[in-house]
Amino acid sequence: MTAPSQHLPANVSRVLRRAQRAYESGELDKAERLYNAVLSHQKTSFDALHGLGQIKYLRGNLATALVLIQEALKADCARAEGFASLGLVFYSLKDFERALRSYAEGLHLAPENVALLNRRGVALLDLGRAGEALGDFERALVVDPENLDVLGNRGNALFKLNRPLEAIEIYDKALEREPGNILLLTNRAIALRRLNRPHEALLSATLALAENSDFGPARFVESSVRLALGDFAAGWRGYEARWGGSMAPQRRKLVAPLWLGEQPLDGKTILLHAEQGFGDTIQFVRYAPLVAARGARVILEVQPQLARLLSGMTGVEAVLPRKAILPHFDFHCPLLSLPLAFATELATIPASVPYIVPPAAHVALWRSRLPRGRPRIGLAWAGERAHDNDLNRSMRLETLAPLLDIKDVQFVSLQHDVREADAPLLKDRVDMLQIGNMFADFADTAAAIASLDAVISVDTAVAHLAGAMGKPLLLLLPYAADFRWLRERDDSPWYPSARLFRQQKFTDWSNAVNDLCAYLKGTSLLSQAA
Repeated sequence: MTAPSQHLPANVSRVLRRAQRAYESGELDKAERLYNAVLSHQKTSFDALHGLGQIKYLRGNLATALVLIQEALKADCARAEGFASLGLVFYSLKDFERALRSYAEGLHLAPENVALLNRRGVALLDLGRAGEALGDFERALVVDPENLDVLGNRGNALFKLNRPLEAIEIYDKALEREPGNILLLTNRAIALRRLNRPHEALLSATLALAENSDFGPARFVESSVRLALGDFAAGWRGYEARWGGSMAPQRRKLVAPLWLGEQPLDGKTILLHAEQGFGDTIQFVRYAPLVAARGARVILEVQPQLARLLSGMTGVEAVLPRKAILPHFDFHCPLLSLPLAFATELATIPASVPYIVPPAAHVALWRSRLPRGRPRIGLAWAGERAHDNDLNRSMRLETLAPLLDIKDVQFVSLQHDVREADAPLLKDRVDMLQIGNMFADFADTAAAIASLDAVISVDTAVAHLAGAMGKPLLLLLPYAADFRWLRERDDSPWYPSARLFRQQKFTDWSNAVNDLCAYLKGTSLLSQAA
């Protein structure tokens, strides 16, 4: 440590006040010198240790910050602000459980501490405990009703609880106090998008970008809305902003340059790599043959569950599971950047199907396992639980009751992950063949789908796979469907064999299911047998 004790004024508290003022004004170097001066005179000063810990935190040195703040609390374990800072460091280290314990210790000392309540609420949101988080934010607002940060977080909790209309009301209230707050404007745009109000969402995102044109989350929301509205030129450009928001941790740090269509590929090797969910990979792997047609040697890196299925894809020289050792390559491109690389417009979507074909021997094996005679229709009613819109895009099996009552159909469950709430009903449906739990990977899923007459699915990987195989697909979509399904149409330019059935009211599947049943009864599907 620097600053020998003889240079320290006798009034240590005065030095601490100077250090705190320097810290609050952003003069971190000055604050650090002053705190070190205090520690050279008083090694167990909570305020100096805590202050230095806060500075290290702001500079991104989390390990040192953690040690300093823990030392501060050893010096004085009755300081709630110390536990608030400790929880913040644990939160930044993604150790949410220890963050919660730290906040709880602090709240035991100071039950109405707004910073502690707010920070614990944020950690609870990240743990998927939005109801508890909402309680913390509401307690904090009782103490400090004007706290803009807490107010915005209350809106975020309501959104996570799938109450977007109430969230928008909170965001609007907060924006009355700070109209140019880019986080509030962006979150408001996301909530409006969920309520299928794209033009209002676009305006809110545009207002955020007017404040900061480089704000990635706002640009990403704007791009998603533009894509949903069919503005592909601006949409695909803006979609590159996904790396500046929630997807930043998924961004690959690769030495080879990013290819977005500009450089010639003759004689070059390019790595195309999956970046998001299974359905995204299935949808956008269609571009691989187009890349190969430009003279490239194509290496495809995908999720392990898709590697076997895609290994025989046209134009792909090698398929590697994610985290495998990569060979040399000259360029790389994430799969969802390929539409931008090919300047894809609605009229130029590469929609030649099938572009995924399971091996014939594998199809024959699965066909032998399925009963013959009646038309066979596969069902998938729920996607990945971790998806940020799972509450809306997935449904309960009981919601499909009108469909399941249709006679002379062999329904086949393709559901790999059966949720606890659906298990009893599925067990009672002895007339439904359950094969989803037998799938080792998507090669099995594809072979089973090839043996069916049609697939009924919500917006999940099974739907994309059926569409990519050219299988008749009856797709059930939430009120505000994902951008790829566009708006107000019952077909898909991505999948010619798809027929879309959309909710007419937020969270209400009844009309979509009834429309699906009527359509199914009026088609020739019920008289077919694969």
